[in-house]
Amino acid sequence: MSVYKHDYRPFAGKVTPRWMRIYVLSRYGAAEAWSSKITVGLFVLSLLPLVIFLIGIYLANNPLARALIVKGSSGAIDIDAGYFLKMLEFQSWLALILTAWIAPRLISFDLADNALPILLSHPVSRFGYVLGKFLAMFMFLSIVTWIPCLLLFAYQAYSSPLPWFAAHLSIAAGLFSGAILWITVLSILGLALSSWVKWRVVATGAIFAAVFVPAGVGAIMSAILRTRWGFLLNLPMMMSVLWQRMLGAHPIFAEKYALPTPAILAMLLASCVCFVAMLNARIRAREVVRG
Repeated sequence: MSVYKHDYRPFAGKVTPRWMRIYVLSRYGAAEAWSSKITVGLFVLSLLPLVIFLIGIYLANNPLARALIVKGSSGAIDIDAGYFLKMLEFQSWLALILTAWIAPRLISFDLADNALPILLSHPVSRFGYVLGKFLAMFMFLSIVTWIPCLLLFAYQAYSSPLPWFAAHLSIAAGLFSGAILWITVLSILGLALSSWVKWRVVATGAIFAAVFVPAGVGAIMSAILRTRWGFLLNLPMMMSVLWQRMLGAHPIFAEKYALPTPAILAMLLASCVCFVAMLNARIRAREVVRG
């Protein structure tokens, strides 16, 4: 049948609320990420360290099992802020690996296939598009960071023979806030770099380079200039110091290398603003080609 013979009628069904439309992008983004067997493998591997920490909590609260399993030793295992700090660090760096693999799959494919003009021609704004992809990343990284960490915190509170929960509630707050901060930085970083690189493999390498190359440059600057301010380029060090202070654990680095918390937060904020500017410049409804 010819096109002009079709009768077109307006859609008479229920219209999805505008604030719900971003979840469509999140749902399809998550489905695209889960379609890869590598994603499933990385996700399973990222949960394996939690099993070790779970066993440690069990042994700490069960002297008989500890004496039988740990070669008859009855030494105590300290479940304190330092223990949960190690847990958070392990899971956070595994979250970086997941980000390097998942983030390019969320945006790079849309850019490579020139799908952005089609997506943004729908009733979805640029902010809604980025927010939908961000929520997909947030969901993935939450499952391997603050959610299991808080579950293990609850298990420790349940297993401890002492009134442990109320006295260590600040650890739970530190786990949650530290993980949320790290997830936010990782998600914006991954989406920003992926929006500028159409090739997924290159985008994955760029995410790792954006974290570790400035860290090396900052360490060199600090060594040459004999100052601690070069470590503001060292994202792993900044986050480790910040997590240690949020959880109330013992200092990780020497006092001469310690950075003020306001300086760390200001640097993270400036980095996020830069990444958002990169996204704003790249996510467009049309692409201008200069010949």
